[in-house]
Amino acid sequence: MVGGGQLARMTHEAGIPLGIKFKLLSDTAQDSAAQVVSEVVVGDYRDLDTLRAFARGCDVITFDHEQVPTEHLRALEADGIPVRPGPDALVHAQDKGVMRAKLTEIGAPCPRHRIVKDPADAGAFAQEAGGFPVILKTVRGGYDGKGVWVVRSEADAADPFRAGVPVLAEEKVDFARELAANIVRSPHGQAVAYPVVESIQVDGVCDTVIAPAPELDERIAGEAQQLALRIASELGVVGHLAVELFETADGRILVNELAMRPHNSGHWTQDGAITSQFANHVRAVLDLPLGDPRPRATWTVMSNVLGGDYPDMYQAYLHCMARDPQLKIHMYGKDVKPGRKVGHVNTYGDDLADVRERARHAADYLRGTITE
Repeated sequence: MVGGGQLARMTHEAGIPLGIKFKLLSDTAQDSAAQVVSEVVVGDYRDLDTLRAFARGCDVITFDHEQVPTEHLRALEADGIPVRPGPDALVHAQDKGVMRAKLTEIGAPCPRHRIVKDPADAGAFAQEAGGFPVILKTVRGGYDGKGVWVVRSEADAADPFRAGVPVLAEEKVDFARELAANIVRSPHGQAVAYPVVESIQVDGVCDTVIAPAPELDERIAGEAQQLALRIASELGVVGHLAVELFETADGRILVNELAMRPHNSGHWTQDGAITSQFANHVRAVLDLPLGDPRPRATWTVMSNVLGGDYPDMYQAYLHCMARDPQLKIHMYGKDVKPGRKVGHVNTYGDDLADVRERARHAADYLRGTITE
């Protein structure tokens, strides 16, 4: 697995019951997954020689992130190393311009968009889209709100172009809420779809995920799942695919982003689904039959734990575990920094208001936002 973050850590955990041997290419020995995987290579995934040396002896390569250069992945395939998802699929998660072009080609519903070359061109797009504000995104490298700007005037549009990469302009969608459709697809075409979830963002970062999305019309839920399955098939995705969606007030869905790896909107599946996104990603990468994606409980809520100032995590565990014996805590072994994702909690049950409150209390207590 290339990348040593928490997604690699949790994917490794899912492979343990199957006796899967993981080899990890990590930026540092202190990365989240590097702390728990036995065979770790520390190196730069952007260096082809390093990547080739790492891949030697591996049965299959998969990823914790989408940043490995596309040409490097093609080189690995030329060396006879299976890469899943492959470069022809992964480029649609690496490059937002390529993604939008392909989604438009296959008829997937998207916001209005086009590549713009400078602030004046962004202003022209805004006029086409009905006026400011518009969204500007660097086509590569953005995540968790980084590389994304809400632009309210042409004069406000300079920053995105300073990165020296193409900039994608999109209309600012007046959406009712954000949804995510998570599916997993294997090399031989078997696919499973998880319940569509509601994803609540705070300052561009996922804060809470509710599974399934409350009061979601069955028609829209089915449409979202079928759309995700179709995108995976059209793009040749192998492994986990998250399709982040806008639900509009008039009952439509629009594709916002794609992620071809386990995703924050699927963390609830660790404790709330029969087979987690991580376990199914491992199965798909190895071309094993996929597991049942159905939920175990009526409601599951995932809340991210962001870095704060809590001085004593052991004391926080005492409180949270005593208060809620059903609570599931997943910490990533990361150094605590303000606003950084350092873990998440999952709660589940039959009463949504209660399940949400339990998740929120635990996440806030582990962060130190509340102390009682």
